[in-house]
Amino acid sequence: MGKFVIFLSLVFFNLSVSFASPASDQLLKQYQQASATEASAAAGKRAWSKQVSVKGKMRACTTCHGDDLGKSGKHQRTKKVIKPMSVKANSERYTNEKKIKKWFKRNCKWTWGRECTAQEKADFLTYLLSE
Repeated sequence: MGKFVIFLSLVFFNLSVSFASPASDQLLKQYQQASATEASAAAGKRAWSKQVSVKGKMRACTTCHGDDLGKSGKHQRTKKVIKPMSVKANSERYTNEKKIKKWFKRNCKWTWGRECTAQEKADFLTYLLSE
């Protein structure tokens, strides 16, 4: 039984990081080094749907990206379509370090009214790569 649990754990771990790219691996390593605790997909998922009041409006990542990361979203202000966040649905996601940094900075400021911490970025990236 113990070997089976270890096997399942390894399979799950490999599946959760199988969509990582060199760019996402490098950033995740940087964010993790600057963080207080281990990156958590569960924490990233909770933060993804966390509602925050910014300039009198309630926002969350799901406001524009939606709950299903395999589907396109739509920016609330500009109405521009946002390609799926899931690497399974959009293989170009998380392959360019500069873009990942740019969108974390822009989206955290718009959604939460501030830049995300290294811990939050590590959690988000871990969650997004697992979906």
